[in-house]
Amino acid sequence: MKLHIYQHCPFCHRARMIFGLKNQPVELSVIMEGDAETPTRMVGKKVVPILEKDDGTFMPESMDIVHYVDGLKGDRVAADPADETIVAWSQQASGAIFKLAIPRFTRADFAELATPEARAAYTRREIAAFGNLDELAAQSAELIAETAAKLTEIEPHLQRFRQVSTTEFILFPLLNSLTVVKDFPFSPACFAYLQKVSALSQVPLFVDKAL
Repeated sequence: MKLHIYQHCPFCHRARMIFGLKNQPVELSVIMEGDAETPTRMVGKKVVPILEKDDGTFMPESMDIVHYVDGLKGDRVAADPADETIVAWSQQASGAIFKLAIPRFTRADFAELATPEARAAYTRREIAAFGNLDELAAQSAELIAETAAKLTEIEPHLQRFRQVSTTEFILFPLLNSLTVVKDFPFSPACFAYLQKVSALSQVPLFVDKAL
């Protein structure tokens, strides 16, 4: 199987997680930013991730991919519904988190941004979604303080984490986006959670790309 992704994309991380957790081999293929033709040819629209199955058919939508791969072999890791409290928290916290991450994603070293044209296409897309990225970057101190305070609300979940469940497919990719923020003040429990899920799922953190 082949998984078509962007390296920076949280939804792609969600799909990547299940392969690592199930020790299921997969080839990763990066689609360049600005390339609408490739995903449209596969699934009729510009979207990632896309799973290319062994029979040559294609599957979009991250959680559909998770559930498909989860059912191929072994015990399911994402059989139960996600913790509704964590889902609600993620929805509430995502605005500030992405305001921190997006300006840094546009400047960081990702394969889908390897050409000036691809980086420019991605930057235009995010400006359309988030507005002036330089102004967002200038708000980093306030956004970091807001997000760090918000993280205290899920500290109990982070402290008692022992094994991956459906909840981690919601929470880990979102929190991982914060690792692109250089010197973000993660609590010990939060960073331990990130390291543990990263190791189990074989999805890297962004610490080596942090800005």
